[in-house]
Amino acid sequence: MSIESFADFAGLKEVGSIVRLALDEMARHVWAGATTGEIADLGGAIMRLNGARSAPRIVYGFPGDVLISINDEAVHGIPSHSRVIQAGDLVKLDVTFEKDGYIADAAITVPVEPVSNESRQLIACAERAFRRAMHFARSHHRINEIGRAIEQEVRSSGFRVMRDLAGHGTGRTIHEPPRVPNYDDRLAQHQLTFGLVLTVEPIITTGSGRTINDADGWTVRTADGHVSAHFEHTLVITDGAPILLTTA
Repeated sequence: MSIESFADFAGLKEVGSIVRLALDEMARHVWAGATTGEIADLGGAIMRLNGARSAPRIVYGFPGDVLISINDEAVHGIPSHSRVIQAGDLVKLDVTFEKDGYIADAAITVPVEPVSNESRQLIACAERAFRRAMHFARSHHRINEIGRAIEQEVRSSGFRVMRDLAGHGTGRTIHEPPRVPNYDDRLAQHQLTFGLVLTVEPIITTGSGRTINDADGWTVRTADGHVSAHFEHTLVITDGAPILLTTA
């Protein structure tokens, strides 16, 4: 969507702040011995307390309030009270909420110490790639410039983007046009316009970047079993630096 009124901006900012509250609360409780179901319950409680709903559940029928993926699980992992977090895990928390017709989406990767230096660098690279892309996430630039910036940062750090996974327009439903690839896709020539709402989300790995779909029908994994990291915000395009809706 594109913002057309102050009410649009206020609605998006409100749901974005709830997403942030949930992510922060969940991240504080990611430790060895906790289950992904317990972590998801915390996010769901924040959601309900603030009058929001799980967008993946209402749009796609996802079997959970939030998405939690571990290690080689790149995205769309299903929380479970039987899935115990282990020391050394990379835990990806992905929260997409709806309130009053507006949607916001964000993700972070939380390391469970002790983790390898490579894993620590991977997480830092995902956030660094996002920050680099912000120089191009503004009016009159083209979408492929965002992807070019992300892939350049990722490759220069010795990692790879997962090309099957991308950012996207959002705001009224989870996935809206345009698609926002994490690489220099020469077909992604859509020009960014003032007020456009989208996600930018580097999803990167220590491996080849190829993906497979899990037997559960939801989870997307790295094809070679290598770990992945995910960093995402929902933002609004302006003539200058974008407005991040899902930060504190």
